Amino acid sequence: MIELTRFNGERFVLNADQIEMVEATPDTVIRLLSGKKLLVRESVAQVVEAALAYARRVHAIAVPEPDDASGPR
Repeated sequence: MIELTRFNGERFVLNADQIEMVEATPDTVIRLLSGKKLLVRESVAQVVEAALAYARRVHAIAVPEPDDASGPR
């Protein structure tokens, strides 16, 4: 989940897995897989970075790093 801001200042969280596309029109528009569009205050770069950080957190939980001290398994 990523936290974003609507243009009225309301904060909300979005499941980043549902993002299909993010574009600047010049306002930032997020199109979801459902076809719904959201207009947010964050820039395209900020939305992308938040989505990437979310994906890294999910991946780190799903596939933990091997413990280097224990050697190969």
